[in-house]
Amino acid sequence: MTNKSQELFEKARRLMPGGVNSPVRAFRAVGGHPIFMASGKGATIVDVDGKSYIDYVLSWGPLILGHAHPEVVETLVKVLETGTSFGACTPREVELAERITEAYPSIERVRLVNSGTEATLSALRVARAATGRDKILKFEGCYHGHGDSLLVKAGSGVATLGLPDSPGVPRALAELTVTVPFNHTPALEEAFRVHRNQLAAVIVEPVAGNMGVVVPHLDFLEKLRALTLEQGTVLIFDEVMTGFRVAYGGAQQLYKIDPDMTTLGKIIGGGLPVGAYGGKARLMDLVAPVGPVYQAGTLSGNPLAVAAGLKTLEILRRPGLYERLDLLTEKLVGGLVKEAAGLGTLLTANRVGSMFTIFFTPQPVSDFASAQKADTAAYSLFFHTLLEAGVYFPPSQFEAAFVSTSHSEGDMTATLEAASLAFAGLHP
Repeated sequence: MTNKSQELFEKARRLMPGGVNSPVRAFRAVGGHPIFMASGKGATIVDVDGKSYIDYVLSWGPLILGHAHPEVVETLVKVLETGTSFGACTPREVELAERITEAYPSIERVRLVNSGTEATLSALRVARAATGRDKILKFEGCYHGHGDSLLVKAGSGVATLGLPDSPGVPRALAELTVTVPFNHTPALEEAFRVHRNQLAAVIVEPVAGNMGVVVPHLDFLEKLRALTLEQGTVLIFDEVMTGFRVAYGGAQQLYKIDPDMTTLGKIIGGGLPVGAYGGKARLMDLVAPVGPVYQAGTLSGNPLAVAAGLKTLEILRRPGLYERLDLLTEKLVGGLVKEAAGLGTLLTANRVGSMFTIFFTPQPVSDFASAQKADTAAYSLFFHTLLEAGVYFPPSQFEAAFVSTSHSEGDMTATLEAASLAFAGLHP
């Protein structure tokens, strides 16, 4: 670790829990200490000691255009000069809502909030109000923010730290959360049989990203939609990560599934804090001030986040952008698998669009249990070798990596060269 990062981390540990403001940043899953970043441009980030890295974390997904995209920066500068927050309605809020509803036909009304966690908690509140039921169903390894009802067999940082649940979550709330394995249709059917007509909502990452990327089985999603319709359960797609990432219309466009509600975040803020939840008008009209379900936020629809999001969505609509991203990511992931196999390491690579994970296991990864069979020690060595070579991958086996429009063929080549060294290091 660089000298300035070491100094900053030692100071941070005295001031913040674990020295970080989000657990995965602490590098606990890969060992060592976190690197403090100073700047980013395009596909490159620079740490406080001046070392550059090709970045595949991209702020955990929002930066689909890369760091400090010139058109987004220009937009932010103009908006900054007019004011940062009003606590009142602004024209761009309406425009962003219009862009979202155009891209997601399942969303007839949308409410902007400040984070993905806030979006999922709000969507669940609406679902419970609409159905008059208390129980919800989620899937093992799927992470939907740190709300009490959702920290039950969650993924992301919870999986990284080996905590299936979190202290501080009331037992009564946890008992209202039913969990089943992702992609397991028989288990899903059994849960709906046991809890027949008792489930207010099912919330799912349609492409799981918080146990590493796990691709959904189409029959699983179709059965999920059928069961929820049959029992009057609200189906919530958590597309905070996949929204505008795997396709302009998200995973629901790819798999042609029409959920009742959707949560969004990350990309719709262009790299600034943002969230949104929306869905059918009959559900969203339960939200205050039209209906009785209360939810509010001082900084909701913040002018800076909305403007950055609008400019990002405008750029994403340009012809050929997603096709190029897909091909570039396919080249990288295919190259990683080939390099590993050539050096005696068998991997499983999961990819949807420009998000991917390479698991250090030769077995298919289709759920949380199979993801946990990955060799985390091998991933740690891989991560640190890449880091030393100037390539920044997620500091956890159980996180998604991302490619941006700013990545180049040259970045792919340099990454594969660094990966070759890393794979070779696994077989001294």
